[in-house]
Amino acid sequence: MASALPFDDIRDLVRNLPGPDEKARAVVRARDGKLTKPAGALGRLEEIAEWLAAWSGRSPPAVNRPLVAVFAGNHGGAARGITPFPPEVTRQMVANFANGGAAINQICIAHDLGLKVFELALDAPTGDIASEAALDERGCAATIAYGMEAIAGGVDLLCIGEMGIGNTTIAAAMFAALFGGEARDWVGPGTGSHGELLERKVAAVEAALALHKAHLKDPLEVLRRLGGRELAAMAGAILAARMERVPLIVDGYVATAAAAVLHAMNDRALDHCLFGHVSAEPAHRRALEHLGKTPLLDLGMRLGEGTGAALAAGIVKAAALCHSGMATFAEAAVSDRSAAPAR
Repeated sequence: MASALPFDDIRDLVRNLPGPDEKARAVVRARDGKLTKPAGALGRLEEIAEWLAAWSGRSPPAVNRPLVAVFAGNHGGAARGITPFPPEVTRQMVANFANGGAAINQICIAHDLGLKVFELALDAPTGDIASEAALDERGCAATIAYGMEAIAGGVDLLCIGEMGIGNTTIAAAMFAALFGGEARDWVGPGTGSHGELLERKVAAVEAALALHKAHLKDPLEVLRRLGGRELAAMAGAILAARMERVPLIVDGYVATAAAAVLHAMNDRALDHCLFGHVSAEPAHRRALEHLGKTPLLDLGMRLGEGTGAALAAGIVKAAALCHSGMATFAEAAVSDRSAAPAR
């Protein structure tokens, strides 16, 4: 793993994030008014084109090297019987990704996206948050630093997703700590936890919140005590993308929990992010509302793996091409009614 960033250094980075390139945004906005369409006719695609330009510094915007980064981690709390799947499924699904057999593989093929899977010490699950901290500070900081390496190699659009049996319980605990409310407000079925399994999830989150209560005013402590390696790595990826001006798409419920940590530290920390979809996990919509984010898609999905973010990447690529490839009225020799002389 990469060298650890002390928490104080991470706090400094989050406090001093670069802003958007407003000149690039203005260039896109000006050209949009000349394209062969009525003003605003492409709706949110026009906003996305401006967003891409502002956060990449490129006008016209382009997506040439998109990457879906999937972070995989295991959790000690899975041994509490909170999910119908055993922890070994995390490693089995990582192998499935490598063999091209998962949903995310097919979506990446469909939208011509790169895919990279980051396996995070699957044989050493993080601590059971109901009885101990998930990570120590050094381990959490090192994992954040490791996640920052996801953009290496010239990525110009990053999608983040995850794989980790038990991690919707982890996300629920983090949301409760960051946004308030009762454990039951944030706990959902995840991969199919109903009845007794769901009650065990609620009990685990309640126990974790009670155990760590004195330390949860600090968002980084929320991450290290209640989170997991895949969440810390995703937080690092989001932070690195901001520092390097790489626009980013966040996937579902668990990825949003990682993003929420940075938002709690700086309410402008996610300005370079789009949220790919709203998950069928019941509390995801509430989490997005807390963040003030409107997802691109609502397809009833709850798989994780970066699938919602990858589908949204197809829309982002289309937005960039509509802006850069569409002719202006002058180029197409099409009459622009707005240019007609007044009568």
